[in-house]
Amino acid sequence: MAQVSRVLDPAPVSSLQDHQRSGGGKALEAARAAEPVAVIEVVEASGLRGRGGAGFPTGTKWRTVAGMGGAEPAVVVINAAEGEPGTFKDRTLLRRNPYKVLEGALIAAHAIAADRIVVGMKRSATVERKSIERAIAELVAAGWDQGITIEVSAQSDRYLLGEETALLEVIAGRPPFPRIAPPYRSGAEQVGDDVTSSAGTELADPEGSTGAPATLVNNVETLANIPAVVFDGPDAFRSLGTAESPGTIICTVTGRTERAGVGEFELGTPLRVVIEELGGPVIGREILGVLSGTANPILPGSALDTPLSWEALAAAGGGLGSAGFIVLDDDVDMVAVAHGVSRFLSVESCGQCTPCKQDGLSITSILDRARTSAPESQDLDELSYLAARITTGARCFLAQQHQLVATSLLQHFPDSLAAHADPNGRGPADAFPIVPLVDIVDDQAVLDLGALEVTPDWSQGNDSGASPAERIDVRSGT
Repeated sequence: MAQVSRVLDPAPVSSLQDHQRSGGGKALEAARAAEPVAVIEVVEASGLRGRGGAGFPTGTKWRTVAGMGGAEPAVVVINAAEGEPGTFKDRTLLRRNPYKVLEGALIAAHAIAADRIVVGMKRSATVERKSIERAIAELVAAGWDQGITIEVSAQSDRYLLGEETALLEVIAGRPPFPRIAPPYRSGAEQVGDDVTSSAGTELADPEGSTGAPATLVNNVETLANIPAVVFDGPDAFRSLGTAESPGTIICTVTGRTERAGVGEFELGTPLRVVIEELGGPVIGREILGVLSGTANPILPGSALDTPLSWEALAAAGGGLGSAGFIVLDDDVDMVAVAHGVSRFLSVESCGQCTPCKQDGLSITSILDRARTSAPESQDLDELSYLAARITTGARCFLAQQHQLVATSLLQHFPDSLAAHADPNGRGPADAFPIVPLVDIVDDQAVLDLGALEVTPDWSQGNDSGASPAERIDVRSGT
């Protein structure tokens, strides 16, 4: 199965006029001519699932938010805070055609009766911010907004910014600390004088904050699918993909391949095909495993023929995530890889949930000792114990990510751990950096190696020993 171009334009669309020449705007016009509930029904019938990683049914989410009501009009938030290691698809979309993403958001705004759209992105995403702000200005000048406010929020660079409740916290002017409550309960921001952080009981209350607007958070790629879903209809959308995972998916391939790349594929395409198409043929080396960012277990190389779908990859012991695949060959030390993932997650943990932060840092230390062939006698038992305990009381998925990667190392690569524990076995391995992508230039991945300088308290330099949730003032965000 070759690459397709249903959502990801093959070349950059440089203006709103160019977007309209290829049919842009027709879906928005059709949606606005229909009742909001009819638009939601079309999205539900398409089977579109969120492309941010979790794969939650988009239509179900829209219907839920539309039914929340509230004293204030609803808000649509475009989650453009891409920071998953190995993933560059949302930023590629925003560079190629921001108009398509905004058109999808305007359709969503009509469907849930929202009067405001917020694009939430990383502070460092300057190229994408210029692209989206230029597109917003053109849309407003052309009257596409019809009174809907469209704005950009770019106030943090932390990994947790991509978690939708943490993103809403940042939009509200606080640090990216995930909430307990689902996002629609507290909305894009609180109303009134209550500015308690997400760690406080107010935001953990099942009823949420009185008067706060219902909020729909959708990923960039999810919204880029909406115009075609609405204009062409559910059957056309379902003509590609599988019954449970219809449509296409935009993939990123990096790691031990000839090149790095981003491309769109029909869901159901074997992972091996995606890797070879974007990364080039793997010659002379064996693929030991593939990381789907840091959100899923390490998928062993024996599962490369698994189709790209939520159901198939889950059955194979992995996960689709945001379809950012880091390829690992037999020249890579898998303990070093697991340590790299563990370090990234333990540093980026906010510390609201003590096991996530403290057990995470302990897992990192154990894997670092293993990587350097200096294990302590109880490390293997302790690793299993901590991996089982780390999710206790977790309010977001980060702790489970840590658990999944640690347990997949124990399950699929026990020989790698044993080789480092054996005095006559494998010697120390170099660190394997697991950090976000900054860009892909000349078919090569550019990594954010500056992330390695961030300490567990989210500062740079000497770590204070406090977690970010303890150190950072929740009102000022500093």
